Amino acid sequence: MPTLKIDGIEVTVEPGTTVLQACEIAGKEIPRFCYHERLSIAGNCRMCLVEQEKAPKPIASCAMPAADGMVIKTDTPLVKKAREGVMEFLLINHPLDCPICDQGGECDLQDQAMGYGRGGSRYQENKRAVTEKEMGPLVATSMTRCIHCTRCIRFVTEVAGVAELGATGRGEDMEVTTYLGAALSSEISANVIDLCPVGALTSKPYAFTARPWELRKAESVDVMDALGSNIRIDYRGREVMRVLPRLNEAVNEEWLSDKGRFSCDGLSKRRLDKPYVRKNGKLQAATWPEAFAAIAAKVQGLNGGEIAAIAGDLACAEGMTALKDLMSGLGSANIDCRQDGAKLPAGSRAGYVFNSGVAGIDQADAILLIGTDPRKEAPVLNARIRKRLLKGGLRIAAIGPKVDLTYPVEWLGNDATAVAGICNGAHAFAEVLKSAKNPMLILGQGALARLDGAAVYSAAKAIADNCGLVKDGWNGFNVLHTAAGRVAGLDLGLVPGQGGLDVAGIQSAAQSGQVKFVYLLQADELDTSKFGSAFVVYQGSHGDAGAHRADVILPAAAYTEKDATWVNTEGRVQLARRAVAPPGDAREDWSIIRALSEALGKKLPYDSLGQLRRRMLELAPHFAAVDRLTPAAWNVATAPGTIDGSWGFVYAVTDHYRTNPIARASGTMAECAEVARTGSVKAPEKMLVATNG
Repeated sequence: MPTLKIDGIEVTVEPGTTVLQACEIAGKEIPRFCYHERLSIAGNCRMCLVEQEKAPKPIASCAMPAADGMVIKTDTPLVKKAREGVMEFLLINHPLDCPICDQGGECDLQDQAMGYGRGGSRYQENKRAVTEKEMGPLVATSMTRCIHCTRCIRFVTEVAGVAELGATGRGEDMEVTTYLGAALSSEISANVIDLCPVGALTSKPYAFTARPWELRKAESVDVMDALGSNIRIDYRGREVMRVLPRLNEAVNEEWLSDKGRFSCDGLSKRRLDKPYVRKNGKLQAATWPEAFAAIAAKVQGLNGGEIAAIAGDLACAEGMTALKDLMSGLGSANIDCRQDGAKLPAGSRAGYVFNSGVAGIDQADAILLIGTDPRKEAPVLNARIRKRLLKGGLRIAAIGPKVDLTYPVEWLGNDATAVAGICNGAHAFAEVLKSAKNPMLILGQGALARLDGAAVYSAAKAIADNCGLVKDGWNGFNVLHTAAGRVAGLDLGLVPGQGGLDVAGIQSAAQSGQVKFVYLLQADELDTSKFGSAFVVYQGSHGDAGAHRADVILPAAAYTEKDATWVNTEGRVQLARRAVAPPGDAREDWSIIRALSEALGKKLPYDSLGQLRRRMLELAPHFAAVDRLTPAAWNVATAPGTIDGSWGFVYAVTDHYRTNPIARASGTMAECAEVARTGSVKAPEKMLVATNG
């Protein structure tokens, strides 16, 4: 391994390490604009210049491999002068419009100009002006500020896998633009905002709304999909201003989907802020006691078999625990958290989580996708699959409708019986899985939410057994969920008890009159017309499908408005912190159910969040292992069944931008959905004109 000396400090590094990385290991700060550890090396900005002994001129440390015997100096007068010169050149055409730039206060150019630049500029010529580019409803452009670091181009090409950004011209005439003026089509495109070091690319929905020093921050978890990306919620007063990604190498690295970032404007629209009771066929505002009294009057005299509950995709673990205990108190076994009808067994945890972990994708050498479109169901996870593929040594095959996943895939057709073919070893890809060191199967909800979903699941489990997906130190059987609350619901046992009904059974029984009372907890992604004449209570944050059908509406807090526990698709328990207060009379899910239980004469035995979480530990002890993966034993039992080959898989997510009530209430997501549907964007309307700074 090469050993080099940096400012008198001897450092030994791995082969292939750059001088810039070696300097960081030695504790030396090296300024940079174009270099990013997750992108390829470009060597554009030259801000990372350092002095190498015996070299005729300063070297770009980001592009120079560390070699044995190198002597590097980072703080000499030559280095200082070189960096000042580079900074002066970078600022030649920069408009110096910091007072009106949304990057102000969070700008790498500001920080590095202060730390490494000169006190003034010797440039007296006219500055250039660059026409604004239209990149869609999410990314605002001010390309006069662009310093041509090409981070955005490398991101969309390498990470997002959608080569839609490029550069035209050379030298002063170079411009970064989209090809043919099209909008960025990637589901993770807005990460270029975080990557841009100078404010050339900023957030269009957030433009001119707040400054970073005005905002307070809360750490939370993204609930727009089941990956559980770590996020930071920035808020002012009672309004969420923006959502940004937090670094978590094991889950989302430093990326965030566009829906997780920009759907936050839906938090303030179509909100339920007071209870409602249906009287004479119309919903009328009521007080909490009136709403509880209406529910109590309906429940009185009903036996457990006539009562049912469904937990939706955005239900947190605390709310589902309270709901389960309430249904138990009422003697009902009719409870289910699988509102899409997915045939997932709840008996063994290894049967419904992403066992290899999201980070395990980095070790996979063969992946089989069954009934899943990860690009729409979990865009950040899809980017991780692409990253692994680019390293080489990975084969990917898929069963399902052919779509663009941003990487090459061996499509095995959309015949559901192909799953059984691989299971029996009749398909060639079975040998690929058997010969792989770390084979992986990813089973999507599109394969499970079918009438024969149990048979498909059984065949997928047989593939894991027959092709060696489960071995010492490796479990490649993975279920990719689409609902943020699903894994926690299965962990806590929100599935039908002995003799109980699942979602389809509840709807059928409600239509026949057997079930007379249905409690919907954040459940909107189902056909509410199938509840017949049953009395429906809807508890949720938005006036969506569930609220329209409800006889009583109980307003609940959204995910940004409560301290909550979420379990992602890999079974990782994560805590979300409350950012803002819920509007009006809305309350946290568990506290509503706790208050209702008292009105029903079935008082739940906890009065605080701490007591409730102790109850959660009784139901699922692994909830104590926050932000850690808890391996599950491979003892999955399946029921035999026949796969219906007469129709293929249908992916669980078709409209990526409108999958839940918050996203459907978002104006930004509506724009994104329209651009995705039509592929067209508005033409740029103006040009930024820069003056001498």
